Amino acid sequence: MTTDDLGKDRADVVVGPENLQKLEANLARVEELTQRLLAAMAHKKEVPQALQGPSQDLYMKAASAYVAEMMQNPAKMLEHQIGYWGKSLKHYVAAQHQLATGKLTPPEDDSPKDKRFSNPLWDTHPYFNFIKQEYLMNAQAVTTAIGEIEGLDEKEKKRLGFFSRQIVDMFSPTNFLGTNPDALTRAVETEGQSLIDGLENLIADLEANNGDLVVTLADKDAFQIGQNIATTPGDVVYRNRMFELIQYRPTTETVHKTPLVIFPPWINKFYILDLKPANSLIKWIVDQGYTLFVVSWVNPGPEYRDTGMSDYVEDGYLAAFREIKAICDVKKVNAVGYCIAGTTLSMTLALMAQRGDKSVNAATLFTTLTDFSDQGEVGVFLDNDFVDGIEAEVDRTGVLKSFFMARTFSYLRSNDLIYQPAIKSYMMGQTPPAFDLLFWNGDGTNLPAKMSVEYLRGLCQTDRFATDGFAICGSTVRLKEVTVPICAIACETDHIAAWKSSYSGVQGMGSKDKTFILSESGHIAGIINPPSKNKYGHWTNDDLSLSPEEWQTTGTKHQGSWWPRWEAWLADKSGPMVPARTPGDSGHPALAPAPGTYVTAVPAS
Repeated sequence: MTTDDLGKDRADVVVGPENLQKLEANLARVEELTQRLLAAMAHKKEVPQALQGPSQDLYMKAASAYVAEMMQNPAKMLEHQIGYWGKSLKHYVAAQHQLATGKLTPPEDDSPKDKRFSNPLWDTHPYFNFIKQEYLMNAQAVTTAIGEIEGLDEKEKKRLGFFSRQIVDMFSPTNFLGTNPDALTRAVETEGQSLIDGLENLIADLEANNGDLVVTLADKDAFQIGQNIATTPGDVVYRNRMFELIQYRPTTETVHKTPLVIFPPWINKFYILDLKPANSLIKWIVDQGYTLFVVSWVNPGPEYRDTGMSDYVEDGYLAAFREIKAICDVKKVNAVGYCIAGTTLSMTLALMAQRGDKSVNAATLFTTLTDFSDQGEVGVFLDNDFVDGIEAEVDRTGVLKSFFMARTFSYLRSNDLIYQPAIKSYMMGQTPPAFDLLFWNGDGTNLPAKMSVEYLRGLCQTDRFATDGFAICGSTVRLKEVTVPICAIACETDHIAAWKSSYSGVQGMGSKDKTFILSESGHIAGIINPPSKNKYGHWTNDDLSLSPEEWQTTGTKHQGSWWPRWEAWLADKSGPMVPARTPGDSGHPALAPAPGTYVTAVPAS
């Protein structure tokens, strides 16, 4: 390869004398922007240390185990170190040999493919390729050392692996300007303007979040809730301190007699189910001939400090069932619960069984955990070090602010939700994309203090609902008391609600009529999977006595969305067709058009 060939790889980027003046002017602006940066960071609120990372106990245990193993089995430690040293030295010598012989090409590269290093220069340019290979060798050495460490239980090893991976990912050469060919090339192409734009993006994010660095994932001006997102026609027909009840307007002349209500998670806003017409589950259900209600939960402020799980059940689920039955003049409804709302729906069904309340005919659970014996990937944040910190924080403020929840879930996919967006925004100077899903992802909600602690302590940590019972509404409810027909949809790569745990929860229910569907993809994409896309498939298997692994391997793989399969199940539980219903009745006038007022309300600080 010649220097001319190298130039072609870099898109013929050339800096001429006429460009230097503009470049210098842009760099001078950095000084001005630095003052704004310092002012924004001066307003940064203090984040409790307990919410910044795992306690030092984890690292002390890991260090003790490593030292003990080094003393007991030095050959193993030496093998790790010598293997790593050997690879690094061999690579260095090979790179030096290429340069010494005048070849501007990297040595042989058999490193694994990684989408972070998609720029061709990572493979062809000797400088960037050397950095990439050395980084990947270091990353592999850390991963191997942690994976083979003895003396830690599996839960501790899993946590150590996760948080060590966060550090390794943070130090990726793509995250630094001097070792990112995309950012350097763009800076030269734009005569430094990309760096100015990136710094302005960084300052804007800091200023918008009171000094906290929260990367803007989507163009906030591209969407208006109720105008070009969450636009399925409907009306708010009931409102209390916990939720607004939206009834959607029919699009068919007849509908099933039994209405359907969806309870979305109150960790996020409901319009993930109604982003745009092409992928709106809400619109699709209405178009299939159902009277559909959706709960839009309040975004709580500190005045909701003492609101607990019992309030969500009594003033949320049971209130919604009562009002829907009155509006539709029926004795039964069908219900859907998504994520934490599915967990709470299950507890509500157990409570209703104790009370002899048969208002729910059948229930559907989306990505729902009712058995928390395996907490999945999110379990690394559920030990006492974090939960103690959360409890102290909510006791101080009255709510668990959306900032903490968003940050936690982002770190489960840090390369996709933190580093890559930060690179594009701050180093490349790009405007965040007009992406509806990412817009919704950045539109978080708070959680009441009492409810947060009850959920984390009583469900996530001690798994009471699936074991000795969870106290709610003056009763103790158990998983086996869920007896209505159940259809559960889980997602294969879900990092929040592990599908095998979801499956185990359904196994533990007392229902005689159980259906389990496993969708491809994750927590959101596996659910928001319209048939028109023909994107992700799903598995079914009638034998729920099998282990999760056996259930999947002996089940039937189907192409395309699970929505039509679920709708066929739902239709069988929804009664005969009746004339379509318009929203509300004389006792439930329209209070506001969909998507309502709670979805855009800003809680008290």
